[in-house]
Order: sequence, then C-alpha cells, then structure tokens
Amino acid sequence: MSAPARVLVVGASAAGLATAEALRRKGYRGGLTLLGAEPHPPYDRPPLSKQVLSGAWEPERARLRPEAALAALDAEFVLGDPAVHLDAAERAVHTASGRVLRADAIVIATGLRARTLPGQQDLAGVHVLRTLDDALALRSELPAAERVVVVGDGVLGAETAATAREMGRAVTLAGPQPAPLASQFGPLVSERLAALHTERGVDLRLGAAVGGLDGRRGRVTGVRLETGEVLPADVVVVALGAAPATDWLADSGLGVADGVLCDSRCRAADGVYAAGDVARWRHDGLGTTVRLENRTNATEQAGVVAANILGDDRPYTPVPYFWTDQFDARIHAHGVPSADAEAGVVEGDAADGRFVAVYRRDGRVTAVLGWNMPKQARLRRRELLEAPPDPAPLSGSLAGQ
Repeated sequence: MSAPARVLVVGASAAGLATAEALRRKGYRGGLTLLGAEPHPPYDRPPLSKQVLSGAWEPERARLRPEAALAALDAEFVLGDPAVHLDAAERAVHTASGRVLRADAIVIATGLRARTLPGQQDLAGVHVLRTLDDALALRSELPAAERVVVVGDGVLGAETAATAREMGRAVTLAGPQPAPLASQFGPLVSERLAALHTERGVDLRLGAAVGGLDGRRGRVTGVRLETGEVLPADVVVVALGAAPATDWLADSGLGVADGVLCDSRCRAADGVYAAGDVARWRHDGLGTTVRLENRTNATEQAGVVAANILGDDRPYTPVPYFWTDQFDARIHAHGVPSADAEAGVVEGDAADGRFVAVYRRDGRVTAVLGWNMPKQARLRRRELLEAPPDPAPLSGSLAGQ
C-alpha cells in the first residue's frame, strides 16, 4: 500500500497534532493539513481547569508545541475555520468560510462539545469549561465572585470546584450523585473525594439534579435544584460533561453513535479514520466498542491511526487510563473502575491520603486506582494485562485527563 499523497486532519488539538507528528516521525513526506475550529495553535486541555483557570499559567504555557516545532512539521495549519460537512466518498471537507479541502486520507479528531443548560446562553455569569477561551472568560470573573456554583459532580466539575476554592471563592458543587464521581469510582473513592472537598470548604449539594437557572436583568442569580431549593450564585460553571463533536458529519456517509464508529484499526470508512475523544472503535481485547475521553488516549490512538494510514495493519487495544488532580489528591486510574465492582485497598491507607485500590468483578481485576501513589498503581497495572477480556460495554463515561 502506497502512502497517500495528502492527509487532512480535522481537529488541531491533542489528537490531531499527535497524528500529524506521528506521520512525520514515521517518515511521511506528503502533503499535510490540520484544520482547527479555534483560532489558537494546538494547546493542552487538562491545565484549563487547574493551572490556567487559577492564573498560575498564562495561556502560552498551555501550548502543546512552540512555534518552531509546529513549523518543523511542514504542515499547513488552517485555524479558526470549523468543518461543517464531510463527503466521505469524495474525501472532501467543507468549512464554515466556504473552503473545500480534499485529501487522500482524512482523520477526524474534532473532540467534544460541552453540554449546556437550557437558557444559559441568555445569562451573563454562566460558563462552560472546554476551550482556552472558556477558561480565560471564567478566570476573569472569578476574582470578583462571592458565590460560585459548579453544576456537575464528575471529573471536570470536581476539578473546577477545587480550583475555585483554592482561589478563595465560596464554592458550591451540585449534582445528582451521592458523592463526586460516584458512578465512576464507587463509594470507596468517591466518599473520600466528598470528604476532601468538604474539608477544604466546598459546600456539597449532591443527590439532587439541577432543574435550571435563575437570573435577573440578564445575569445569573442562582441555580434551581429539582427539590425546589435555589443556590445563590454570582458565577455558575456548567460541567455536565461533553458530547462528541459530530454534528458536522450529518449526511457524511459515516456511522455515528456517541462518537464516530470505527473498526479495530480506527477506520470509519475507506480512507477515513478517527482519533481521540470523538472516536468510538472496536477494542479487540475487550470485545466491545470503546470511546475514551482522556489525554493519554488521544496521543496513543493517534500513533496507531498514523501507522494504519501508512499501510500497517494495527489494532488499537489500550488499557484505559486517566488521572485527575483535586486539591492535593492526585488520582491515577488504569482499566475500568466502576460503582458496581468490588473495590478494596491493597496498599497504603485511605485515611492517610495515600493508597492503591483494586476493582474486581466476578473475581477478576478490572481496574487499579492510585490516590497519591502513582508508581504503585502503575506497577499493579500488570494485573489488568493478565486478565481475560471483559464483555461489559464501555463508553465516554471514562472521562478524565
């Protein structure tokens, strides 16, 4: 199989850039274009809810590569021009500005779009946190905010609440789960997270879904819970997760179902591939389709996509992995932790804030989690590699960094 004359990568964030870099690293010298919806050069997203939001980093520090490294790729960057349509048969991408970009191979790496609450676009003071501009807009409002409400008790919501609290804001975290990340980690870890947030001054209002927003004169004044309680707020952060950015693929000819459907080689159609948060592919090792939302997956999957574009025949079978930092807790998870698995501490002590937990289902290990013990958790990862495939379906609920 000969290398394609031109490759178009739709999405200029972590997965898109990693695909381009992997192609060049593997010797590809053909035409290479990266199309990005945002005007910014490729940047890293995990720092947005932490270092960038707190002001510890200026935006430039979150860039994935310096300008010299991007120039060395010998690639065309088309930024600030979102893709609006794909003709998979013709391998042509249409953009918002009217461009039509054609290629012999196309990689879809458009990532995610933040979910929102009804009516939030009409109220000042309501934010999502997905892009660099989102982080900077929220950062500009936090210093003057007396009451911050974070809507969403998943990874992003918990991280944002921790950062805002460390900035000295009065923070309330609201969501339907009994504890932060309960559906992902189960009670052993989520209850420890709840205790950590409470100890640091976050007001947890969990166990009730959010019904909507209250406002006055065009600005948010509170968050309404389904119980009828109203949480007063000067600033609201909506962290209700994100959906794969696939709207532009309507009538493209591709299969789309909570992500771009791909085979085990991350191929969505002849000459069309997907990588990163937007890709749902067949994981041969797990025997099901998988979509992972994390930074590590974006890089690793991009490498496999690049290899397959250049003629290899490589399935992508990673061990799922992500991490999250909240206050002084650094949590690293390998595999698939879940609330319905049996979890137990195998090293350290949860009371001391340093431990490793192993998750088991039907007697076999499905995940290893380290709380301030990353090395020890990584060493126990081998227990996952020795386990037989788990037929349980996976989804984008495995969100993280």
